[in-house]
Amino acid sequence: MQPQYQPYQVSHQAGLDLAVQRNNVLRNTFMLLALSMLPTVIGAVAGVQLKFSFLAGSPLMSFLLFLGIAFGFMWGIERTKNSGMGVVLLLGFTFFMGLMLSRILQVALGFSNGGSLIAMAAGGTGVIFFALAGVATVSKRDFSFLGKFLFVGMIVVLLAALGNIFFQIPALSLTISAVAVLVFSAYILYDISRIVNGGEDNYISATLAVYLDIYNVFVSLLNLLMFFSGDRD
Repeated sequence: MQPQYQPYQVSHQAGLDLAVQRNNVLRNTFMLLALSMLPTVIGAVAGVQLKFSFLAGSPLMSFLLFLGIAFGFMWGIERTKNSGMGVVLLLGFTFFMGLMLSRILQVALGFSNGGSLIAMAAGGTGVIFFALAGVATVSKRDFSFLGKFLFVGMIVVLLAALGNIFFQIPALSLTISAVAVLVFSAYILYDISRIVNGGEDNYISATLAVYLDIYNVFVSLLNLLMFFSGDRD
């Protein structure tokens, strides 16, 4: 005769196993995220040293080619996310993103306080990430309801950035950067929450999502800092 408490034991064990799995995904995500910063820094430093420009004479072509390469990497990462090749492609992607980051870093370093601006943007990004990641992991609240709103916000930012390539309106550029900081900061909360609550069970996909959040927050913060605090003297 089976003990009557067995269903509870099975359910309790399944819950424990699920919690362990989610914690493992979260831990592996943070570890791979930290590792991904290394090729990003290498790519950025190499790009600054080589004065990497990436079709600077044709902003529209540069933007479209960047999107094509980036989405190609992301497609490959998602296709191979269950193998070691997914990690290799992710690290290759972060190196490429570091190269692309070097363009705005070169602009920032054109200011006499450029190094300070970059450090402030990095520090601000770190504060935003750790604060929101802490909220998501400690509260364990489900922020999945933000998904549709954030997706719409991201599309608006992308289209506005594309449009501003033609119009070159400083006020629009500032607005895009400010909105991007808000949208991608909220995406950090959303993406970490998905890991904590089991919505994302692959650490490579999770790392890719959080990496892009951090990258966009940093770039947008740096744009704002250059406008308001950049000193060319």
